[in-house]
Amino acid sequence: MNDPNTSQNRIIADKAEKEVMAAVGADIPDAFEKLVVLYQKRVYQVIYQMVGNREEAEDLTQELFLRLFKARKTYRPDYLLSTWIFTIAHNLAMNLIRDRRRTKTHLVQAPIGHGQTSRPGLADHTAISPEGTPSAQMRSLELSQVVQEAIQSLTEDQRLAIVLNKFEAMSYQQIAQIMGRSESAVKSILSRARTNLKDQLEAYLETGTRPSTTKKSQSPDAHGPVP
Repeated sequence: MNDPNTSQNRIIADKAEKEVMAAVGADIPDAFEKLVVLYQKRVYQVIYQMVGNREEAEDLTQELFLRLFKARKTYRPDYLLSTWIFTIAHNLAMNLIRDRRRTKTHLVQAPIGHGQTSRPGLADHTAISPEGTPSAQMRSLELSQVVQEAIQSLTEDQRLAIVLNKFEAMSYQQIAQIMGRSESAVKSILSRARTNLKDQLEAYLETGTRPSTTKKSQSPDAHGPVP
């Protein structure tokens, strides 16, 4: 269940962001730049968790803002801005994933910490503290990597639902609108995602076995093409 305070803050933020979007639609100077500042990191995080590749996530984030700018005159203020934006993010990510499958191109994302610079993502929420002993810091770093790997091992639907619910504090209704699913389906997806994460993290804590990022959970979450 979402934190009521977090949900209330999101309602207030949505109201403010609608005002920014209205300014974008009216072509007020610097309004679009404010919108980018509000959403860039959040959009990148969601897309990255979906596609698992940093460069592609950056490209899709840029494409999303280009689409927002082109569609700025058509935005309806009665529609939640966050829902609209993350629906576009979901569609872009799923289109890329389907293109990969068509061309049988399987991009392997190396774990964070193996020659890559960390970018905004779920691992940032479990970043290590500058304080503490070196051994404690190493354990915290490894745990954040394990959490990231566990999330990447979920199906696309499970990853998206978890990110939107946990870090965007979205309701089942909002997530259902973004994913094009029913609320009951979203609840089921989230339940399976939490179970899968719990199983993998418990396995790591008990045996030290790290999740596999090459084999997705087999829960039947997939659905038809995204327009």
